[in-house]
Amino acid sequence: MEFVKDLEDRLLFAVPKKGRIYQACIDLLKGCDIHFNRSSRQDIALCTNLPIALIFLPAADIAKYVGEGNIDLGITGQDIVVESEAQDKVREVEKLGFGQCRLAIEVPMKGECQTLESLVGKRIVTSFVHCTTKLFEPLDKKAGKKTIIKHVSGSVEAACALGLADGIVDLVETGESMRAAGLHDIYDLMETQSVLIANKKSKHTELIEKIASRVRGVITANKYVLCTYNIERVNLANAIQITPGRLGPTVSSLDSLEGWVAVSAMISKKEKGDILDRLTDCGATDIMVTPFTNCRV
Repeated sequence: MEFVKDLEDRLLFAVPKKGRIYQACIDLLKGCDIHFNRSSRQDIALCTNLPIALIFLPAADIAKYVGEGNIDLGITGQDIVVESEAQDKVREVEKLGFGQCRLAIEVPMKGECQTLESLVGKRIVTSFVHCTTKLFEPLDKKAGKKTIIKHVSGSVEAACALGLADGIVDLVETGESMRAAGLHDIYDLMETQSVLIANKKSKHTELIEKIASRVRGVITANKYVLCTYNIERVNLANAIQITPGRLGPTVSSLDSLEGWVAVSAMISKKEKGDILDRLTDCGATDIMVTPFTNCRV
């Protein structure tokens, strides 16, 4: 009872307790400067620097709890939001840029069913029963057949090989496990990634926006680096085309060198090699790149 009392007036923030996006979520929390201590067996951790309680839950349950108002804020996949039928109950605060994959129909490479239509009336195994049912209902009605959709939690790749299904609906990231099971995908239901979601009626609106701002800062910091360099003013226009920055570069005169300027601009981390090569060709010198740990945009 004492621990429940500790949760009063705290924002409840649900985080996946394990799985493929767990570590990315923990890294995001650290980048947002959310401090907490969690023992290995605890599913609730009180933050020490903000009025937040982290609730560690199965990712598949988070959208439901946020939608019903039991939790104020959560991190889960867009696929889980749709599967939980929570789209109208939650607000997508921010796309997080990790956990990208596809929800797809997979069938045996040499099986008789190689199109969506050929699976109508057959057996489908999946943990995404709602999404799958919604896809096949109009197809069943048109064909006058009934597709059998069976719920199986966890890994479903072996279902076809075991003779339990003619196809499966599952998340595809790299496709390695799918191909190892002798499957290939024939239809995409949706593309998905991890998102920060909030209950639309939460009373912690200011704190949610503070966290959202920090999250955006971490995401931006992971995408960009700060590029600084010196260049002759006559070449500045060409250099700015290479490093336009987010809103524009910062340009200042060099007191010790007439006709030269110093430039600072945010550049894409993925493109920094090419950008530095182009700056060198443009006549820039003393080019340096500095990573961000966090920022506000």
